[in-house]
Amino acid sequence: MLNPYDDPTNPGDTLFRDVLSLALLGFLAVIVLLLPHVVPDQQVQPTTVTASGDVVVQLTWPPEMDADMDLWVKAPGDISVGYSNKGGKVFNLLRDDLGNKFDLSSVNHESAYSRGFARGEYVVNVHSYRIDPNYPPPFTVEVLVSTKTTKNDQVQVKPIVFTRALIRRQGHEVTAARFSLTENGELIEGSVHSLFKPLRIDGRK
Repeated sequence: MLNPYDDPTNPGDTLFRDVLSLALLGFLAVIVLLLPHVVPDQQVQPTTVTASGDVVVQLTWPPEMDADMDLWVKAPGDISVGYSNKGGKVFNLLRDDLGNKFDLSSVNHESAYSRGFARGEYVVNVHSYRIDPNYPPPFTVEVLVSTKTTKNDQVQVKPIVFTRALIRRQGHEVTAARFSLTENGELIEGSVHSLFKPLRIDGRK
């Protein structure tokens, strides 16, 4: 019995269907051949990336102050990083805290994170960009420097420098700490001091 869709006068229809069927069979054959080479998801090893924050510098000031304090940091061989230059080769400024302005949190806090350890001297400065008239200077702000290392697959965070910096006036820039690290992030004994070194000019270059 003839298929009502077949046209016995047009053998091209039969040839087209044959070619299409062969193409589909060839495609299925390729899929069957490739299946043994597909790696299950559980066998795929994730790419491991060392997280940032090997050196963490944190600046805090009293939460009741609607003041804008700025953290500036400088790693060995790098440019200064602060509000006007938020990233360098080593450091990145995580947040520019403007005080109570555009801030849903009562915490006044800025922080900078490094990628890896650069051997040499690090500098941490604080700049009083804007003073709260209700809390005139002098007042102190706090700076904490920590290092993060991994040992036996365990992340260890170690505070290495904690200090307070005295803010005397609006626009005052003060060096809170200078210290030196080894290439493994170890604090070099006797390297901590606070001899002033300006960073904002370098950061604007």
